[in-house]
Amino acid sequence: MPRCFWCTDDPLYIAYHDEEWGVPQHDPQWLFEMLLLEGFQAGLSWITVLKKRARYREVLFGFDAERLARMTDDEIEERMQDPGIIRNRLKLQAARRNAQAWLKLEDPVTLLWSFVGGRPKINHFSGRGDVPAVTPEAEAMSRALKKLGFTFVGPTICYAYMQAAGMVMDHTLDCERHSALSTN
Repeated sequence: MPRCFWCTDDPLYIAYHDEEWGVPQHDPQWLFEMLLLEGFQAGLSWITVLKKRARYREVLFGFDAERLARMTDDEIEERMQDPGIIRNRLKLQAARRNAQAWLKLEDPVTLLWSFVGGRPKINHFSGRGDVPAVTPEAEAMSRALKKLGFTFVGPTICYAYMQAAGMVMDHTLDCERHSALSTN
């Protein structure tokens, strides 16, 4: 099956590409998890995060925002010793802070989807050079989330998040998933 340029032959990457990336998501739990994972990815490759995703679910309380919001500094220090995750204190502190900010949102799903007018934006990019790293919508999302107390939500992270959550469909034209997701 033809896939996007970024999808390597790693089975984990293939499954993520084929089953998850670009599929419109409205489940608040999935959206919260992915927002944190995108923050952990900052400066690293996405496959690094995918390989650590299961362990993150274990050490971050299944991405339960209420429990994560109460994570203590001692618990952060414990996680800093865990080789199964990305051991970055600022990113772990951001996960706690983002959980606290998430819990203050009245309707996180509607808020997040509002940056694309509530419906997926279907793009028709030919290849790698056409796919932007940032868009005005991602910049607006970043500004809004920062005002609400979120961290590790810069415009590039927000655009990657929008792609992952299917808010924008950026499978390229030569990818089989483009036609499958363009009709939804």
